[in-house]
Amino acid sequence: MKFFSLSLLIFALSATYAQNAEQIIRKMEEKMRGESAELEMRMQIIRPRYTRIMQMKTWAKGQDYSLVIITDPARDRGTAFLKRKKEIWNYVPNVDRTIKLPPNMMSQSWMGSDFTNDDLVRESSVIDDFDQQLMGTDIIDGTECFVLELIPKPGSSVVFSKVKVWIGKEDYLHRRSENYGDKGELVSVIQNSNIRNLGGRMIPTRIEIIPQGKSGHKTVIEYLNGQFNRPIRDDFFSLQNLKNFR
Repeated sequence: MKFFSLSLLIFALSATYAQNAEQIIRKMEEKMRGESAELEMRMQIIRPRYTRIMQMKTWAKGQDYSLVIITDPARDRGTAFLKRKKEIWNYVPNVDRTIKLPPNMMSQSWMGSDFTNDDLVRESSVIDDFDQQLMGTDIIDGTECFVLELIPKPGSSVVFSKVKVWIGKEDYLHRRSENYGDKGELVSVIQNSNIRNLGGRMIPTRIEIIPQGKSGHKTVIEYLNGQFNRPIRDDFFSLQNLKNFR
């Protein structure tokens, strides 16, 4: 009888974890992005023999719309990426050409960094494209975190076989991610740090992605300025703005 009661308790706890995993993800995304976001960012692409620095402006509205425009260095200025629902576009100013990116390009490197095109415009949705499970808790940099395991749903365009995510238990801020390949190997680690007030929100303002098996390689994004939840019309995310916005 005691064993049966313990089994029921374990089942109840497991059911609670499964029920709450999506809620934790939604709270994390609300904390990190809100309904809309406008950000100025600096990106450092660090390699054993050089470091490349770029600056950019980004706008995002929910999961469906985002616009990214390179502002520095001069040779890349005006290069832009647009997401409108399921369509991804890239504008290359040097040849005045707009290119629609096919799904198989989403896993490719973005501007030579360790981020992918999908990381940049977030074609995949943590809610829609993954099954989420709360695995327990862990400590990251002295902060107790929920640990979630995300498994891509069949038919999704996600390139990883599994993603582990650490989310602060008190503040619901994203602290760490681990991306795993088809054979279960660790492919890359994302670390979020330097939590400070940005546009009225306390969020991590430094993101590091560290590919595994590539000594001396990493990419760092730092948020310089930002505003959240300011109204942005859907038609702001247009092909015209992709080419002409400055």
